[in-house]
Amino acid sequence: MPDLRNHLTLQLARSGELHRILRCFPVVKNSAARNVFIGKSCCVIPEQTRNSIVKLKRIHKQPAPEIGSILIQKSIGLGPTPERYLGVPSVPQIFAANRVIRSYHTLKIQVSNREEGFGLSSVISALQTRNPTIWSSPIGTMGTPTTPFPSHRPRKKRRLLSAHSNIDLIVNADSSNPSPAFPLVSFLWPARAGISQWVVLPLILMVVGLFRWSTSLWGYSGQNTPPMYGDFEAQRHWMEITAHLPISLWYFYDLQWWGLDYPPLTAYHSWFLGKIGSIIDPSWFALDKSRGMEGPLLKVYMRATVLVSEYLVYVPAIVIFLRRYSRVLGIHVWASSVVLVAILMQPATILVDHGHFQFNTVMLGLVVAASESMFAGRMLWACLFFVSALCFKQMALYFAPTIFAFMLGACFSPRVRIGRLFSIAFITILTFALLFAPLIVAPLYDNYLGIERPLPSPPLLQSLPVKLDESSWIFPPVLQLCQSIHRIFPFARGLFEDKVANVWCTIHTFYKLNRFPSSILQRASLGATLLSIIPSCALIGLFPRPALLPLALSSTAWGFFLCSFQVHEKSVLLPLLPMTLLLGSDGGLGKETRAWVGWANMLGVWTLFPLLRRDQLRVPYFVLTMMWAYLLGLPPTSLDLYRNKSVSAESTQSSRNLHVLTKLLHLAYYLAMITWHFLEAFVPTPAGKPDLWVVINVLIGASGFGISYLWCTWKLLQQSGLISSSATFKTEQGSHAIEEKKRQ
Repeated sequence: MPDLRNHLTLQLARSGELHRILRCFPVVKNSAARNVFIGKSCCVIPEQTRNSIVKLKRIHKQPAPEIGSILIQKSIGLGPTPERYLGVPSVPQIFAANRVIRSYHTLKIQVSNREEGFGLSSVISALQTRNPTIWSSPIGTMGTPTTPFPSHRPRKKRRLLSAHSNIDLIVNADSSNPSPAFPLVSFLWPARAGISQWVVLPLILMVVGLFRWSTSLWGYSGQNTPPMYGDFEAQRHWMEITAHLPISLWYFYDLQWWGLDYPPLTAYHSWFLGKIGSIIDPSWFALDKSRGMEGPLLKVYMRATVLVSEYLVYVPAIVIFLRRYSRVLGIHVWASSVVLVAILMQPATILVDHGHFQFNTVMLGLVVAASESMFAGRMLWACLFFVSALCFKQMALYFAPTIFAFMLGACFSPRVRIGRLFSIAFITILTFALLFAPLIVAPLYDNYLGIERPLPSPPLLQSLPVKLDESSWIFPPVLQLCQSIHRIFPFARGLFEDKVANVWCTIHTFYKLNRFPSSILQRASLGATLLSIIPSCALIGLFPRPALLPLALSSTAWGFFLCSFQVHEKSVLLPLLPMTLLLGSDGGLGKETRAWVGWANMLGVWTLFPLLRRDQLRVPYFVLTMMWAYLLGLPPTSLDLYRNKSVSAESTQSSRNLHVLTKLLHLAYYLAMITWHFLEAFVPTPAGKPDLWVVINVLIGASGFGISYLWCTWKLLQQSGLISSSATFKTEQGSHAIEEKKRQ
């Protein structure tokens, strides 16, 4: 090995353009230099590039970096070049580093690939022909290159569409007449080059906002259905009580009329919106007198609160997540804009929040913000966002095991970081304490003022092993905490709510589960849920890579939806969100991922139809669902996704044809959904079985969701590296190549 005391040794990436260039280096006679340039896949950076790299004090040895980057293995001060290296070709200046990125103690140098001067192809060609005209002088006698680069940092060039990141969006990308692969791409076709994203993004947000507001013009939960009305009245009532009652009464006041049963952040959100609404019109939220109010201006205000809340939390979180996701995976920003439209036009989310009426997107947006923070390595911010999601809606617990496993794995891989572990624990506890602090401080303040409020003791307080004296100062805060937890986790309501497409409702169809005590059902659901989430949690804990997060979140959320206790049909939004985020991954708009994500979303919104039908949302359901299917090229609007097309030997895995079993499975479910809609609309149910169509909906939906869970878990196994799919892909690729030759 040569003496490198006066040089900076860099190891190139093991694959990609840089490795191809490395192999083209002329073979030199000096064996030591050959070890440097060829045998060890290294290159010696000349002294002239010293200022463009940086002074480095210490280097942490890490595994090979990503394609297109350089990992510094050893750094020693640069100095005069030994005579043994004179005459060895130096690295061309096109590979001079332009900036340094510090990430997890790995120093990676990005390599500039400028359009002016030499391109990668010209460098490779020159290397293969050993053309010395593009090289600078040998090491130690550095001269001026034939095409010098400016000394200042050049203006950033607009990135052109690369084949690997947009191959799933463009048909015949290499020809002179490329075309969009599916309708959504054609709508954004003019923005693929030359249009600033500061123009494209506002247009996207305006269009998707228009569809949301159009949906809000239709019916909602409980419209004109006294005496209890529905979710619209529940949300309005929470704004009413939080705006007029002291905090110590929020979780106790008239529980028979839509008592507050969400965590405190929802209560604070309702308080804020109730205060603003009371300023506009006090009659909207008058205590007790406003129950059942459905005035037109009140409807406009309530619908606007959902839209504004979504655009303040959910939409920014999705935009930032996709920008981060695409940057990490090397996806072009235009492709991420296509994915952004697909996610924001997700029909189930629009119909539930802007049709049925809820604020699910606030909680989902906080979960996405936590995921983006984990992608960026900001674990403490991720703790803050995810705890906020938990304190807004308790259904965020669907994601909690995955988040916990990922953060725990990040504290022990690639090295043990006890400081990070304690920091995560501290921020988590602190965030919970701050969000629950008003509930704790309010009764203490009432006690300080001498205000006595006789409140009933919740069952949770009575079951505590330690009996508290009601006259002690600690009793009121404990009472508030126990009552809020009792309201947030209503175990007394039963195993499932209404008819939901999960395991328990399916079993209940054939074998009635209400004959068992609630305690046994709770233990059974707990055991089944743990069994369903252990594989994905173990994988994300052992391999805490951010790219695996969407699949792990999808798998655990499906496990919770299928097996957990007290599940609503609207909870299908939780597993659908991270699964839809897979569209933003590398190859996410290819055939396989788009087919599975689209199929799961179509199945999910279809299982919501019985609920949406009661809310007079038939028309928005069909319009939004069919439009989303059309935009993504899904059945029943198009079958192109499931047709076999010729696949070249250079095709990527994402562009290959779907497996025949996948085609049969998906098309069978699409046919079943269409047939069900026809029967539900035109064929009356038999006498004595009024819920026949709803039960069939549950059975089909539960089986499909189980398949979605298995697919997410299987893909997680593949992408974690435990199971390789390359052999299967190569076999299928070879068979397609043989078929193509036979046609010719």
